[in-house]
Amino acid sequence: MKPQPLTYREQHLIHLYSYCQLGMTPQQFYAKWNVSQEDIASICARSVSTVRRWFRQGRSYRRPTAIDLRHLALMDFLLDHFEQLPEDLRHTLCNTQSNRRT
Repeated sequence: MKPQPLTYREQHLIHLYSYCQLGMTPQQFYAKWNVSQEDIASICARSVSTVRRWFRQGRSYRRPTAIDLRHLALMDFLLDHFEQLPEDLRHTLCNTQSNRRT
């Protein structure tokens, strides 16, 4: 299968996404949604012990990465807007059957 060429529109979208400062801290996400630290670990694909360090103070504190902040912001967006997305897009985004690697 041959890769699809990018149009100007698609290149522009990649540029916008690349420089987007999308992010939400674990503390902001935790305050907004009734989730556990285990849930946040699952969203960010991190261990629970790593997430616990994001909520600590002092020497054991660990700063979440920009990728972690982006995962939480995207999950926040999906939680806020999931029902507004067209059904076929929801299915494409969250269909575990098509996202599974065989």
